[in-house]
Amino acid sequence: MADAAELADLGRAGRAGEDGGRTAPLDRRVFAVAGVVFAVLMALSSRYGFHIDELYFLDCARHLQASYVDQPVLAPLLARVSLSLFGVSEAGLRLWPALAAAGTVVVGALTAREFGGARRAQLLAAIATGTMPVVLGGAHVANTSSYEALAWAAIALVVVRMGRTGDTRWWLAVGALVGIGAEFNHLAAFFGIVLLAAVLLGPARRTVADRRLLAGATIAVLLVLPDLWWQAHHGWAMFAMTRALNGEHGGPGNIPTWIVGQIGMSCLAMAVFWVAGLRFLWRSGRPLRRCLVTAYAVLFVLFAVTTGAQVYYLGGLYVCLLAAGAVGLDGWLYSRPDRLRSLTIGTAVSAALSAVIVLPVLPPSDVGWTYGISSNSGESLGWPQLVGTVRQVWTGLPSEQRANAVIVAADYGEAGAINELGRGTGLPTAVSVHNTDWWWGPGNPHASTVVAVAPGPDHAPEYAAHLGRYFRHVRVAATLSNPQGVHNIEWGGHVYVCTGPRRPWGEIWPELRTYA
Repeated sequence: MADAAELADLGRAGRAGEDGGRTAPLDRRVFAVAGVVFAVLMALSSRYGFHIDELYFLDCARHLQASYVDQPVLAPLLARVSLSLFGVSEAGLRLWPALAAAGTVVVGALTAREFGGARRAQLLAAIATGTMPVVLGGAHVANTSSYEALAWAAIALVVVRMGRTGDTRWWLAVGALVGIGAEFNHLAAFFGIVLLAAVLLGPARRTVADRRLLAGATIAVLLVLPDLWWQAHHGWAMFAMTRALNGEHGGPGNIPTWIVGQIGMSCLAMAVFWVAGLRFLWRSGRPLRRCLVTAYAVLFVLFAVTTGAQVYYLGGLYVCLLAAGAVGLDGWLYSRPDRLRSLTIGTAVSAALSAVIVLPVLPPSDVGWTYGISSNSGESLGWPQLVGTVRQVWTGLPSEQRANAVIVAADYGEAGAINELGRGTGLPTAVSVHNTDWWWGPGNPHASTVVAVAPGPDHAPEYAAHLGRYFRHVRVAATLSNPQGVHNIEWGGHVYVCTGPRRPWGEIWPELRTYA
């Protein structure tokens, strides 16, 4: 049970949340939770190896530009900083997402504080955030997921603060956060646009829609101008990429996957909190809080229909919902000791289970069963062996043939592995037909031999026949696998030696582009 001082804090915080006055003091234990999350992520950062996306991001870091086909510039820019500071290092690359995860935990607690939560509600929100599989798993891999979650959570925090204080100057911060978030991942722009529409089309328009809202929107647009400039000069590749993703992951068949997947956005024992958070926000009657519910509902439906299999797209918004639930259920939870005890046990068990699935906790040979739930671990295995296999094929070619040959990869992870892990081993720079890699060109446009690397048949079906459209002779030189026996994307793939191009290699290249 809470002591008298804590109950007094709760009462004061509740009144602050109602009248826009002072909030409760921030519980310093929140920083301990954030520190534990950061420590766990860094302790596991060098397990297994680089993830497929990280190998691509390292390649992007060596080709810094205003934007890319599938993400804006800031995540590759951080990867470039890591290369400069730490070289090709898993721990060095994963430092930034680990810091983002720790920051997200603190933002979750601050959001509970803005809702009127006293110290125990803030601590509960921090624990709920720190045990989210989408936060832990996303922060283990240095792609855009952890930065996106932090951006969404921070946007919601500032909106809640503006609703409490009535100070519309916070729109400037919202605009900056949307713009910066969108320079990490385009999804932040979706959140900003839907939130703007909810404000302008609802009751919040009468209280917070002023010139500062326009100024905030202007800031967001200015921050994403480099991305828009690059996309305009590259055929708006992000739209073609989005269509490809929607074709692969969207459609009615994936709607059930999306709905069920939302349960796993939080630690299972904490799922009741984000449901209660939606109720708490809506029943508050406050226009800006209701705008967050409206944004959640609109994006829930939009993503369910378009990219249902990508269940983590709303992950960052659950930080706010969990914080709201922590405040809304605070009194109910602490009214009976058995409820808190059950929650503690349930959280420990479900957090441990989700950590086994999304983090490299198990021995590498035992992670195969997790692959269908989360690909994080499985897609971090086998890359050194792939590089070794490609090197064997490459060095097996006569020197005069190698002089006029290129290595081309069907997916960006293969190219990234060869270029990062194979650097200094005698392998040339690999090119790829996948996403932004394609825009970097075919290498030697006059090559007469192509060493083609392709993933397994589930991901690159009939690839030999595909190559046969462009080369008279295609032979399988090696088969890809990994020592752990995990059937990931590369398992069962092949390395091909292709000769006798039917047209010059440079003329073939434009037809090979793949967005996925």
